[in-house]
Amino acid sequence: MAAERISFETDRLTLRPPVLEDAQAVFRNYARDPEVSRYLTWRPHSDVAQTERFLKSCIDRSDSETHFFWVITFRGSGEAIGMISAFREGHKAGIGFALARRYWGQGIMTEAARCVTGWLRRSPEIYRIWAACDIENRASARVLEKTGMECECVMRRWIILPNISPEPRDVFMYSWVR
Repeated sequence: MAAERISFETDRLTLRPPVLEDAQAVFRNYARDPEVSRYLTWRPHSDVAQTERFLKSCIDRSDSETHFFWVITFRGSGEAIGMISAFREGHKAGIGFALARRYWGQGIMTEAARCVTGWLRRSPEIYRIWAACDIENRASARVLEKTGMECECVMRRWIILPNISPEPRDVFMYSWVR
């Protein structure tokens, strides 16, 4: 995998690297929404400056061969409605995602996740793609299943989700293996 700034297009979507100019749309569309961040490792953003810092960290980390971030937009729109990321760890790659609530249930995240996992599957050095989701997060579990991943197990006390509990929570571990 090269470190170039990769973009993708699907039937409905464009996945492109984030830019600082996305901050207003990211904040407005989903970063401040407590329902979007419910099962994520970060709290809702309180102001656009926090979103700018987050995007800067994504941009800074994406200049490597291990971390990749994409803003999800409708083709031709350019406005950020979500994000998806991939991170490489040797022969493995993990994914994570968030989507504006008003677009839930429309197959948008499935379309974006299929695109990214398809790209990872075409990389000969990747033998495992994985993702974890809280055991109560059925919507994300369905997205992962629709990408061809299978639930391997429940990982007990795996992750702290600060919007739910200060204690680590159980997650489903999903994977696709070559």
